[in-house]
Amino acid sequence: MKNIVIVDYGLGNLFSINQAFLHFGYEPIISCNKEIILNADYLVLPGVGAFEGAMRQLNNLGLVEVLKEYVKSDKPIMGVCLGMQLLFEKSYEFGEHLGLGFIEGEILKFPSEVENVKLRVPHIGWNKINSFDRNNWNHSPLIELKEGAMMYFVHSYYAKPSNENVILSTSIYNKFEFCSSVQKGNIYGFQFHPEKSGEEGLSIYKNFLKIK
Repeated sequence: MKNIVIVDYGLGNLFSINQAFLHFGYEPIISCNKEIILNADYLVLPGVGAFEGAMRQLNNLGLVEVLKEYVKSDKPIMGVCLGMQLLFEKSYEFGEHLGLGFIEGEILKFPSEVENVKLRVPHIGWNKINSFDRNNWNHSPLIELKEGAMMYFVHSYYAKPSNENVILSTSIYNKFEFCSSVQKGNIYGFQFHPEKSGEEGLSIYKNFLKIK
């Protein structure tokens, strides 16, 4: 049986992600316990809210070092929405704040306008994801998705990786193209909410569990 753990640090969409795994017959453990997290075969880092508050919670619970130790094991970890942003080195949301540093790059706010077109922030709703490198996409949890698959987004900030090679998909919001998912080794991040994106989104959780 696969040992799936969803990290509970008080700022995550725990119920919906839990339901996504239950949909395929798996029962995750929701926990902030160090030993439980380190013993996971598959780890999910959710997140809703502000970057600074999330990092503060992780630090207060002693989970930053735990997550770093887990990542060193090369076992799969998935960051969802804010959880993806936390994987990066820093964010400029309400100041400058250090992240977990697993992926080189930073988190930036959407521009107020692009080519004289104003952007409504936050970016909320359905949007297409497009492969950055189809070969990488086909060796990731996105494997079952077709080009232009629709996913559900809710965010005001986006990730800008230092190395484009980690980008799995991009999306376009009113002419502004941004990174919508990443992969670095066994570290995966999805800016959208797979658990709120129908059967196609749910397939991402299913295929995450096929990673060795």
